[in-house]
Formats: sequence, C-alpha cells, structure tokens
Amino acid sequence: MPTTTMDGRSHAARVAPAWALGLRRFNEWMMFDWLGGPRPWKLAWVINFQKCGTFPVLALMMWHYSATTPAATSPAAWTYLALHGSYGLVWLLKDMAFPDPNWQRRATIASGLYVFAGLVLYWSFGWLIISGTIIPHYPLPEPVWFALCTSLCILGCAIMIAADAQKYFTLRIQRGLITDGVHRYVRHPNYLGEMMVYGSFALVVWHWWPWLVLGWIWATIFATNMVMKEASLSRYVGWTEYRRHSWWVVPLVL
Repeated sequence: MPTTTMDGRSHAARVAPAWALGLRRFNEWMMFDWLGGPRPWKLAWVINFQKCGTFPVLALMMWHYSATTPAATSPAAWTYLALHGSYGLVWLLKDMAFPDPNWQRRATIASGLYVFAGLVLYWSFGWLIISGTIIPHYPLPEPVWFALCTSLCILGCAIMIAADAQKYFTLRIQRGLITDGVHRYVRHPNYLGEMMVYGSFALVVWHWWPWLVLGWIWATIFATNMVMKEASLSRYVGWTEYRRHSWWVVPLVL
C-alpha cells in the first residue's frame, strides 16, 4: 500500500505519465549517450558554441547575400540579427553566472553532433529572411511589428534570466518548492521566457517553418521536461496548494 507525503499526497501521484517517461529516456539517450564511446565535451560547451556563433553566422549570411538580394540588409534582417544574435550572448552571460547543472554532463561525440545539428535549425530562421527566400508580409506596419517582436524578446529574456537565477541561488540555500518571485503565478517561467524569445524570432520571419521547428521542440522536449519536473516537485509539502493557485506556463491560459 503506498505511503503518503506530509501534505497527504500519495507517492504514487509522483509517477510521471508513460509518454513523458519514454520521451525523457529517448531524449537523454540521444543528447548524452548516442552510439556510446568517448565523451569529449560537456553538453553546455556544444550549446554555448552554437548560441555564441549565432551573431557572427547571421552577420556572415548578411554579408554573403548582400550582393545578390536587398533582403540581406533589409530592416527585417537587421532586426532579426539584433534579436537572435544578442540573445545568444545573453545566454552565454547567463551560463557563466549561474550555469544549468543539466547541461554540465559530458556527452558522446555523436550526441554532441546531434544536439548541435538540432540547434543549427534555429539558424535557418534567419536564413529565410536574409537570403530573400521569403518576403514576409506582416499584419501590421513594419515598425510596429518589429517593436512588438523586440518587446516580446526582451521581456522573454528577462523572465528566463530571472527564473533561472532565482532557482539557481534559492536551491543553493534550501531545497524544495519555489513559490514566490517569478514562480508565484507560473510554475515554469524559464520555459515561458524561452518560448517568448523564440516566438519573437518566428514572428519576425512570419513563416510556417519556424513554428514547425518550435512546435516539435516544445512538444517533445519542453513539455516532457515540464511534466517530469512536476512529477518530481509533487513530493514536496505544499505542492497541491501551489498547483491550485498557479498556471503551468501562461497565466490565465495554461
């Protein structure tokens, strides 16, 4: 017969759904253990290399295509460079100040290349605009649209950094639920911030491809991690009350 926690919840309630357990095992294997062999790098090194490379890669794209299409130096291209390129540098600063322990594990060569290849898909967003492959037609005038995208990106960065910093420094002092600060109304504010940031990139591109990539990542990785995290947090005293008075990701929606 299962025992119960101090707040009356059954230990059985902490078991994550089968689909989340299966996806977590698959994701962990692909990101860290694929094909086995030597583990020459921490996954954080692979991620940081791609994040830091975003600004120069996009800038080189603009230089390369500037001789063949005006789209390479259009306001949309410059806006995209500023948003996505700066975000990569923000990520590096965040990782230097309060690194995520999940990315400090060493990965096999194949896993590192797999993760890098997945991250390179993000560069394809900017390529669509810079190369002139698409010419976006926004529902609002360009200056207004770019202002909205920029605001969404900045706010998303702030939420992500605040959430990760609060979690990192709080858990160094005391383990348990974090129910105040940016976690007060949203249980996964770090994921919310990331989704706002990448959503702003997709809105600048205004094409179905970024949303397809993001939908796949959010459904298979973000959602899995959030479900697994909630299964783990449910063992703490006060979880039931916290869950009742907070939202999963978006306030008043989820």
